Amino acid sequence: MGIGSAVLAANSINRILAEVINPQTLVIGNIRYGMIHDETRCIGCRACILACHKVNQVPAEVTRLDILDNVTYRELNKNSRQFVRKSCQHCDNPPCVEVCPTGASYKDPKTGIVDVHHDRCVGCRYCIAACPYHVRFIHPLSKTADKCNFCRDTNLAAGKPPACVAICPMKALTFGNLDDPDSDIAKLIASKTVYRNKLYLGTSPKLYHIAGKFGEIRG
Repeated sequence: MGIGSAVLAANSINRILAEVINPQTLVIGNIRYGMIHDETRCIGCRACILACHKVNQVPAEVTRLDILDNVTYRELNKNSRQFVRKSCQHCDNPPCVEVCPTGASYKDPKTGIVDVHHDRCVGCRYCIAACPYHVRFIHPLSKTADKCNFCRDTNLAAGKPPACVAICPMKALTFGNLDDPDSDIAKLIASKTVYRNKLYLGTSPKLYHIAGKFGEIRG
């Protein structure tokens, strides 16, 4: 990361609370939420991860999202870096929901968000094994399955966008209703070339990516 990127990262960390407390207002209700990660904008500062941990009280030893760099270009001795977001895809056809024996894993019909009823989860790890994106984990305190839920219980419940979206210094994340043609996310998908991971599995993921200059990062 260069000096400029380091400065942006430092600034973003310093203003986490301001950005998370005072973002734009959103409305929940009979919609289908999704997200776009723009790899042409992401600098790998990881401010999104820090904001997620703070807002959702995620223990340090686990994470609901990660920012990974593309090892392919490094193997080719490229000097530039490209980053990709790794988190729950909030699939329209989530395999984690299908295998859950207690109904703890579910897709909210009002928002399309895939989430966990922690009072029903027995920690069997079936959902962890079934997830082809490897983004679930057992919460070290509750001993139940956990993952990104778009800040459904925190920011989103308060009418704010997810913490990662609010804090990003490069505006690399766009969040909104995929079914609203006037939403920022729908307009971006219509105007840009986007990709999603493992579509061949039929999961219909709702995490989209805009590929960086080294192309799509598959995972």
